Amino acid sequence: MRETARKPRVAGFALFTLVLTASFVALGIWQLQRRTAKHELIAALTERLAAAPVALPPAAQWAALNPARDEFRRVSFTATYAPLPDAMVYSSGSAVRKDASGPGTWAFLPARLATGEMVVIDAGFIENTMQDRSVEDRAVKKLVTGQAVALTGYLRFPEAPGWMTPAENRDKRLWFVRDQLAIASALHWGAVAPFYVDLEQPAPENGIPRPGPLDVHLKDDHLQYAVTWFTLAGAVLIAFGVWVRARRES
Repeated sequence: MRETARKPRVAGFALFTLVLTASFVALGIWQLQRRTAKHELIAALTERLAAAPVALPPAAQWAALNPARDEFRRVSFTATYAPLPDAMVYSSGSAVRKDASGPGTWAFLPARLATGEMVVIDAGFIENTMQDRSVEDRAVKKLVTGQAVALTGYLRFPEAPGWMTPAENRDKRLWFVRDQLAIASALHWGAVAPFYVDLEQPAPENGIPRPGPLDVHLKDDHLQYAVTWFTLAGAVLIAFGVWVRARRES
């Protein structure tokens, strides 16, 4: 009777061990797959950031652009900053700008192309730790001259807010996520391109706002995580083996 009761317990624990081990192994494999994908992404972004700038695609091609293929592509074009209210976008630090590692705001301004379309420009970083509207007003005022400017930058696509992203402050024209479509709608900029341009150059004489080149700094901890999951899988099997041996000896 006692032996009969033991068998289901051993079988049940063996099944639990098998499921747990398989889950840990699957998670380890998933991390290795993510590592491969991350390396491919880093290689693609590095290539795009190092490439010579190309002409901004015409408006007829904008709908076909997508982040997987076109994020961080360097482009050059001429546009005129529109005399419309700008937006501040808060940043606690940039993952692609070495010179913007602390808190501040990005200056988002609409600019009109010679063909009439509106493109949103991230004109650069302002070390505006208090998100003071007057600080950004002084910084961007000199950019809106009514004259066309030759610009070089990177295609970027709108970010989605997280569940902990604060709501925008309309009075300060302050946002906490880079979503030029939402900003344009709130500030009545009219129809804008489905992307914005992260400005590389030119920089104002005093460097405020501060545009600049981008660099890839993506975290790559997937191998470490994979080793952790595989180690846990091995530990579970060892623990099961020790348990079974102890039962036999008793």
